[in-house]
Amino acid sequence: MNSFLNNIKGDKVIWAVVFLLTLLSFLAVYSSTGTLAYRYHGGNTEYYMLKHAVILLFGLLLMYLAHLIKYTYFSRIFQIALYIAVPLLAITLIFGLNLNEARRVLPLPFNLTFQTSDLAKITLIIYLARMLSKKQEMIKDFKSAFVPLMLPVIIVTILILPENFSTAALLFTTCLVLIFIGRVKFTYILGMIGIGVAGLAIMISILTFMPGDQGRLGTWKNRVTSFIEGDIESNYQTQQSKIAIATGGVFGKMPGNSTQRNFLPHPYSDFIFAIIIEEYGIIGGVFLVLLYLILLYRAVKIVMQSPGTFGAFLTIGVAFSLVFQAMINMGVAVNLLPVTGQPLPLVSMGGTSIWFTSLSIGIILSVSKEIDKQKKEQVNQAVDIANA
Repeated sequence: MNSFLNNIKGDKVIWAVVFLLTLLSFLAVYSSTGTLAYRYHGGNTEYYMLKHAVILLFGLLLMYLAHLIKYTYFSRIFQIALYIAVPLLAITLIFGLNLNEARRVLPLPFNLTFQTSDLAKITLIIYLARMLSKKQEMIKDFKSAFVPLMLPVIIVTILILPENFSTAALLFTTCLVLIFIGRVKFTYILGMIGIGVAGLAIMISILTFMPGDQGRLGTWKNRVTSFIEGDIESNYQTQQSKIAIATGGVFGKMPGNSTQRNFLPHPYSDFIFAIIIEEYGIIGGVFLVLLYLILLYRAVKIVMQSPGTFGAFLTIGVAFSLVFQAMINMGVAVNLLPVTGQPLPLVSMGGTSIWFTSLSIGIILSVSKEIDKQKKEQVNQAVDIANA
């Protein structure tokens, strides 16, 4: 056990945040899957608890293994992964498993599924970090820098957009933030924002005026219009979430005492934040928000100390993506945003979501580990010079 703990390197505060998020995830998922267990497993509430525990443990193992690898190797690994992720996204659009009127996952053996957009997100961010670090000398040039940076972004987001608009928007925004930090000419970024806003406006207009049910388009039409108009009947999920938050009060009903888990759709994933507030109160909700903000703060500190541009871009890109996704999930729960279906990173129940989140945090820890290693070497050199 001691040897294992000695092998854990990197930012200890991030490790502590991960431990707290994992613990909260285990408790919240176990509490919120009771109805699911009675519906599909004859009341065996331990089924989902054990399943989620295995997923979390495997995620922590991935995080541990990723943090042992020198972060520069991820540049080469995910360069290859991009050529795998793009075809997988196209295959998912055509042959993906149809869940909730959307083809987002590929079926795997043993009744498992794989969400290809999770692979595409981390792959694209690492690709951008690599390209930004390589093209800093020509970063203001449109043809040599901006086009090679944005072309994969456009391709990936277009492939994700038809079945998962929220993920496509989240990824597109993260990429724009990353290239802004990478000193790409601001007028180019404004142009991309303008194209994105115009595309979104056109999409909302089409959804608003299209009659009847149009599958996935109809789902987004209902979500956008019910959010804008505040329609209580069609916005059932948000109403139940608000009831959970209101009845939780300041201190909550205590773990396991949620009542809205019996009425709220997907209380273990999309709306797990509402269940956490219901059981742990506003204090618990604020504590969870602080954990994500601490993660972002520590990531920024790592960026400031990183000796190489790739490590800096990699860290801020991955960290921003995770925290931005968390804020979107929590924003939906408190009715600040329309329903998106985004899970709460490292907290919501899921397979590929937790595993790729764990891998992402492992990469951040890998950068942190290398910084600590270089600092230690510099101290040792200074001691050797002083003793010479």
